[in-house]
Amino acid sequence: MKNLKKKRRIQVILLAFVALVVSTVLIGYAFQDGINFFRSPSEVAEAPPPPNEVFRIGGLVEVGTLARGQGETIKFVVTDGGASIPVVFTGVLPDLFGENQGMIGTGRYIDGVFEADEILAKHDETYMPKEVVDALKEQGVYQEPSS
Repeated sequence: MKNLKKKRRIQVILLAFVALVVSTVLIGYAFQDGINFFRSPSEVAEAPPPPNEVFRIGGLVEVGTLARGQGETIKFVVTDGGASIPVVFTGVLPDLFGENQGMIGTGRYIDGVFEADEILAKHDETYMPKEVVDALKEQGVYQEPSS
C-alpha cells in the first residue's frame, strides 16, 4: 500500500511538471508576435534589424523633415541626436504630432526606411515617453522641458 502511494505521488508530480512546461511553451508561442522591442535610432543605425522583425522606434521628429505625400502618406525623419532614421507612415497622425516633438512608431525597418504601422505622440506639452527620454539622455541631447 505504501509503495502505491509513492508511485501515485511521483506520477502527480511528473504530470504537474509536464503541464507547467507545456503551458510555458504555449504562452511563449502566443507572445511571440505580441512583444515589440524598443530601439533608438542609434541602435537601428548601428545594428539594423531584419525586415521581418516588428519593433518600436522612438525619438524626436527632425525639424524640416515632415513631408506629406500622396493621400495619407507622411514621410519624416526621427532622431535621438546620434543618428537619424527616415520613417514612412500611411494613415492619420495623432493631433499632437509635429516637428521637434517626441514620438514612438511601431513597424519594420526595410531597405533603410522604417515603415510604420502605428505612430504614437505625446499627450501634452511636457510628456515624453520614458524610452525616448532614455535614448536622448544616452546621446547627451536631452533637455528638461521648461515649465
